[in-house]
Amino acid sequence: MKKSMTGYAAITAAAVTLLAAGVILGSCSGKGKDSQKFKVGMVTDAGTIDDKSFNQGTWEGILRATKDFSLESKYLKPTGTTEADYIKEITNLNDAGYKFIVTPGFKFETSIFVAQDKYPDAKFVIIDGSPNNGAWDDTRKEKVGTNTVSIFFAEHESGFIAGVAAALQIKTGDFGFIGGMEIPAVQKFNWGWQQGIAYANENMGTSVTIKAENVVYQGTFSDVAAGQQLAAQMYDRGVKVIFCAAGGVGVGAINEAKARADKGVWIVGVDSDQYNQGIYSGDKSIVLTSAMKLVDVAAYNMIKAEKDGTFPGGQTLTFSTKNDGVGLPAVNPNLSEEVVKQVAEVTALIKADKIVVAAEKGSLIK
Repeated sequence: MKKSMTGYAAITAAAVTLLAAGVILGSCSGKGKDSQKFKVGMVTDAGTIDDKSFNQGTWEGILRATKDFSLESKYLKPTGTTEADYIKEITNLNDAGYKFIVTPGFKFETSIFVAQDKYPDAKFVIIDGSPNNGAWDDTRKEKVGTNTVSIFFAEHESGFIAGVAAALQIKTGDFGFIGGMEIPAVQKFNWGWQQGIAYANENMGTSVTIKAENVVYQGTFSDVAAGQQLAAQMYDRGVKVIFCAAGGVGVGAINEAKARADKGVWIVGVDSDQYNQGIYSGDKSIVLTSAMKLVDVAAYNMIKAEKDGTFPGGQTLTFSTKNDGVGLPAVNPNLSEEVVKQVAEVTALIKADKIVVAAEKGSLIK
């Protein structure tokens, strides 16, 4: 029987309320535009549009908005991952009339920094990044233009909740972590994951360990084969559960877990609900749960805000437990009812600031 987590069904309403009540509106508005002329474009980051992770989640939000608001939408995949590659596709979208452009990932920071001034009549949404000139010295410049919204997520909170859930369900043994690139968003997942496991060990009767050799950053988000190899090595060392925050690398780890489904190994997914990706027989999946960042909702709500004339240009928004922007899937078939209940209680404590999850290395649990 499938079990439900409370709070996430209302995410759209919560995020829309956030936009209506808590942000300063941009100087430009999409209200009153002919919907047939409203075109939404997306430029993909490293990986593919069906990566079961960040690109796919963002695109699914755009597709839902396309259907709900009768829009036109299109995505372009760059030939590379340099600023020039991204600017080229942003330009192609803009020239084709796609004046609302969504970009998922920190790699777009410098290209959006340029594009927001180059195309002042366009609107930009950058997820997991903030526009800057790429410098790390006193020449560094940062700017979220009035035609741009920067969106971040509290990945450490999502990782913490997933860590608690996995520890409670499995109770004992070695756990691991596979990250893609060692960047802040991925690091925060890892640090939250470890803090969540530590919290469960200290307060909820579990006995889970994480060894240094079982925490690995592969270095890309696209090397599926490398992800499978890393997972195989960890499982061979006796690891029971691997949390993968790694895009296509994580897909490789999922494939390895599916090949060992009879061995009792598990994966914790990331960004979106990866349960279906882990199905190996009937409706059985090796995905225990997923540490979600609701990037689809973020993309959808920014498009809706533009349609409603409330686009929060110039703002940096954070989606966290407080606005139901991160957490576990609404349905978790591989978690028991008791674990679901306990995780909901822990989530409520985070929302109330009674558990503070550190966004940096180390544990600041109180």
